[in-house]
Parts: sequence; structure tokens; C-alpha cells
Amino acid sequence: MTGLEVRVRFLQLVARSVGELTMPIGELLPGEVPEFRPVERLSVDGRVYQPWQEALEREVISPVHNVEALAETPVTHTFAFPAQEENEHLRQTGGPITGILIRRGHALTGEVEVAGWRQADGVFKVRVRIRNTTPFEAAREASREEALLSALVSAHTIVGVQDGRLVSLLAPPEPLSELAANCKNAGTFPVLVGEEGQCDTMLSSPIILYDYPQIAPESAGDLFDGTEIDEILSLRILTLTDDEKREMSQSDERARQMLERTETMPAEQLMKLHGVLRGLRPLKEETQ
Repeated sequence: MTGLEVRVRFLQLVARSVGELTMPIGELLPGEVPEFRPVERLSVDGRVYQPWQEALEREVISPVHNVEALAETPVTHTFAFPAQEENEHLRQTGGPITGILIRRGHALTGEVEVAGWRQADGVFKVRVRIRNTTPFEAAREASREEALLSALVSAHTIVGVQDGRLVSLLAPPEPLSELAANCKNAGTFPVLVGEEGQCDTMLSSPIILYDYPQIAPESAGDLFDGTEIDEILSLRILTLTDDEKREMSQSDERARQMLERTETMPAEQLMKLHGVLRGLRPLKEETQ
């Protein structure tokens, strides 16, 4: 039996707002929310807090399905993540609580549909369709930031096969080239991943990649990992003003680490991001 497993991963944005207590408080009971007023900027103990959008990593796993059975009956897997709210108290060192961070995440609902069609003996075409079914009323004054709180941000799909082989859509075997060319992908680009020649896992992401993509060894860390793109982003970070760097370091932990790594990067490491020629691929001869 050839089995197919589908994993969908995306980011859920969480709105972080900042409040200043109307009166400093020494201690609070668990879950107690003091009286506060929303502010756009609050300094507590030498650190500046501002409203921000943070991200939670989400994953939806569809069970392994028999590919032949999918050709008879498509499968739809529904998922839901409940709304949530978290409060974090901001305290002066050795002093009272003077501020609060409020993190609110909307409820998200959706479904993953997996279907298959027999194309030839032992050959199946598979479709994975991701739907966001979260209710959202688009008001005239609604902003893009508000809409993103109900979105499946940077959604991508990982397809794994058991006792079978996935076919590259970039370089399919000649007998399957026409079938591969007829596949349609909306806003996502499937490529084979893993070791070169491995055909049991496929990644379909919003980023255009080659089969078997790898993180560039010249990349110093989690930035973009695309050498020349890493260089552009690193140079842009280095040109930030002191106030902009301070704001970046205080936005979230990942941004702080990115800034620290970029500022301490040796010049020879930065030069390596300029690009490397790893090899040339011969062009296919055109038929007259």
C-alpha cells in the first residue's frame, strides 16, 4: 500500500498591545488584570515597549492515507485553534508593577483537503487544498494588520510518501513530463527535499526553490539563508540608526539575536555573503 502523509505549517499572528497602569501596584494575584490605559510607547526599567505583532508556529497533520483510496474518496481534515489572551506584567527593578503587555490571538479554523486521481498504472496525481474558514467581516476601516490576525501566514505543505516515489515537477522523468506540466500550483511551489535523489518528501512553500534546497553554508545564521539576500539584509541592518537598533532589539527575542549577530559579524564573513558560484548546469539542446 502506498501511503501519503500531509503536514501543513503556518504562522498565526498575535497582537501585542501595551498598557500603562493608572496606579503602580506592588503585587497582583494570578490572573488579575489591573486598571490601565493603552499607550503607543512605554519605558519600564530602561526598556521601551511598543505594540507589535508576534507569531506562533502552528502545524496540522493529516493522517496517512492510502493513495488508491484517495482516488475514490477525497479526505478533508478540519482544524481549529481557539482564541487566546495572555497578560505580562512589567515591573521596575525592586519596585512596583507599572505596565502590562496584552497578547491577543484570534480563533482560527480551516480545513485540509487531500484528493487523488489515477493517471496510469501505478501513477497518481494528488491535490492538497488548504482553506481558511475563519469568519472575517471586512469593514471599510479594517487595516491589513487586522486582517492578518485571521490569516494562515506563510502557509506551506510537507508531503511524505510511504512505499512510493514522488515526481519532481522541475525535472520529471520523460514519460511523466506532460503529466507534470499539467499540474497547477496556486501561490505555492513544490520541490523535492532531503538528500539528493531522495523522492519520498516534497515541500510546497510560497518561495520559489530548486529541488533539494539547502541552507547556504556561508550564511551566519537565521536571516534568509540566500547569501546575496543575506548580504542585502545585513547591510540594511548595519545602516540603522541607534534609535532604530534599540527599537529592533526590544521588539522580540529573535530580532534582538539577529541584530546582535549582524553587528558582531567579522568582515570576512560578510564578504562571503556576496555570492558563490557552485557549478554550472548545461543547457538542453534545442530541437529544430
